[in-house]
Amino acid sequence: MAYVVRKLVFVSETNRLIAGLDEAGRGPLAGPVVAASVVLDPKQPILGISDSKKLSAKKRNTLLGAIFEQALSVGVGVVSHEQIDKINILQASLLAMKLAFEDLKVLVQEAWVDGNQKAPLGPLVQQKIFVGGDGLHECIMAASIVAKVHRDRMMVDYAVKYPEYGFDKHKGYGTKVHLEALNQWGPCAIHRKSFAPVAARITHGNC
Repeated sequence: MAYVVRKLVFVSETNRLIAGLDEAGRGPLAGPVVAASVVLDPKQPILGISDSKKLSAKKRNTLLGAIFEQALSVGVGVVSHEQIDKINILQASLLAMKLAFEDLKVLVQEAWVDGNQKAPLGPLVQQKIFVGGDGLHECIMAASIVAKVHRDRMMVDYAVKYPEYGFDKHKGYGTKVHLEALNQWGPCAIHRKSFAPVAARITHGNC
């Protein structure tokens, strides 16, 4: 996906920038975990922004366009299913946040992170963590939308390559349809082999 992200030339000390950070895809049995970092422009509020989980797919896509159009900068970080299996999903999620933060095109010294753990952003970045932050702060809400839409689109692409599993419908989550496909076909190349429902079926699959 190609987006145009505007660069900020100068910001005064009195207009401190804050990056919101959130991830999508910790729970699925397949595919990557994706994080996003968004620096909103206080002069351009985005109407209708909310927690991505409370929005329809159509509304998320509409807001995604507004975020990329109006935010000062947007960063995206993707960590693959292979890396998830190597370092575990928690560390992969934090790594994705680090990559998303580093993808920003503006200098930011403060990050607000959804969850209960800080991301590995380095000692110079002040962090605040918020459990349920994607329902509290607009910068985190924006990050949740970007991460969710980006990952969903990746899973739709994977559905073309692996049509037996219905990734375009459940996005890799452990739904009944997905588990039935796992039972019938075994895991495919993008399944997370360290996740119990997948590991239990590896001997019967095509990994």
